[in-house]
Amino acid sequence: MTKLNATRRQFFGLAAAGAAAATLSATKEAEAQVATSAKIVIIGAGAGGTALANRLVRRLDGAKITLIDPRVQHLYQPGLSLVAAGLKPADYVVSKTTDWLPDGVTLIAEKAAAIDPEAKTVATDGGETVPYDFLVVAPGLILDHDAIEGFSLDMVGKNGIGALYAGPEYAARTWQAAGEFIETGGMGLFTRPATEMKCAGAPLKHTFLIDDLAKRAGNGSKIDMHYAAPQGSLFGVPIVAEKVRMLFGDRGVTPHMKHTLKSIDAEKRRATFADADGIDLEMDYDYIHIIPPQRAPEVIRQSGLSWANKWEDQGWVECDKFTLRHLRYDTIWALGDVAGVPKGKTAASVKWQVPVVEDGLVAAIEGRESTDFYDGYTSCPMITRVGRAMLVEFDYNNNLVPSFPGIIAPLEELWISWLMKEVALKATYNAMLRGKA
Repeated sequence: MTKLNATRRQFFGLAAAGAAAATLSATKEAEAQVATSAKIVIIGAGAGGTALANRLVRRLDGAKITLIDPRVQHLYQPGLSLVAAGLKPADYVVSKTTDWLPDGVTLIAEKAAAIDPEAKTVATDGGETVPYDFLVVAPGLILDHDAIEGFSLDMVGKNGIGALYAGPEYAARTWQAAGEFIETGGMGLFTRPATEMKCAGAPLKHTFLIDDLAKRAGNGSKIDMHYAAPQGSLFGVPIVAEKVRMLFGDRGVTPHMKHTLKSIDAEKRRATFADADGIDLEMDYDYIHIIPPQRAPEVIRQSGLSWANKWEDQGWVECDKFTLRHLRYDTIWALGDVAGVPKGKTAASVKWQVPVVEDGLVAAIEGRESTDFYDGYTSCPMITRVGRAMLVEFDYNNNLVPSFPGIIAPLEELWISWLMKEVALKATYNAMLRGKA
């Protein structure tokens, strides 16, 4: 058997194992149904809120479950980096919110405008007041594009500006600008914010992909690649940061650490950064990719649910990092991007957080202590070139926690890891939305 055939067989074996595990999980939940009349409100119909709603409908008998979210579209956000590199069309990441919701859940297609944790109510922007016994906040986060002076979303795709995080339309426009850069060459400037952010590997993936695509087009000699970040290292896990540093060295990407993007001059194609001492530094570019600062939605920040002594500028929900239960309001849990925990702003993290919140809710209904805990598991399929990726998985303690030891080496650029990102991840994500993974 050739090595390639073995790798293909391993990949499809892993996919089959995942499907079997999902079926076993669903069967287990069906057997553990709990009778209750509890009123449960979930704010947010993204990955976390939708997955939890599906699991609770099967787990609870008689509960009144209400989901509050005005978004018509559900976005498969892990696919945006592929759209921004011209590898997938924009509609690859788009579906309808209602396509994933189970019978037995009431959807209020409005925005949550206020939360009163003392009265246990949520007010919507349409004027409805929804009482709850238990509340899960999973509204995602806000991309603060206005924090970058001189930048607005209508610039994306023009004058060498990309911003893939803003959604499928903007990811497609990002590819327009990146594609022009690949053809003409020049200086590419790739950035990330000082705040916590969803999928911290995304700016690195975009850097690697555009570099690889330019070289595949025969224009490697025309590009000068630079990566600027406010942090002191290229990734939060030291061993991964060192691997990325080595790859940047091999690929000719110049890192600029302790550089925080402040503003851009779109006409001059010039970016201004603040260094570690607050001194302004200017860098010219032919292509720039902007990832803005990120923060919790205002409804969270104004409700008194945020941390008071850390992340003050960002507003993440104050919760126990293992149970995700609020530290001051024991009928509230945080889930997904908005949770104020050290790690966990990825879809893979949500997959592991949802059962923890489910168990916490059911335990509270039954009057017992929860037995499930979230250890900070985060997964980043770090694309390093077209057809190759590193499947990086780690926990709160920065330990590498590979799901397939002996099969997928976490710090090697592998074809099978690329397939996990390009093919298998979306199927796993969809199963998660259905509450079956």
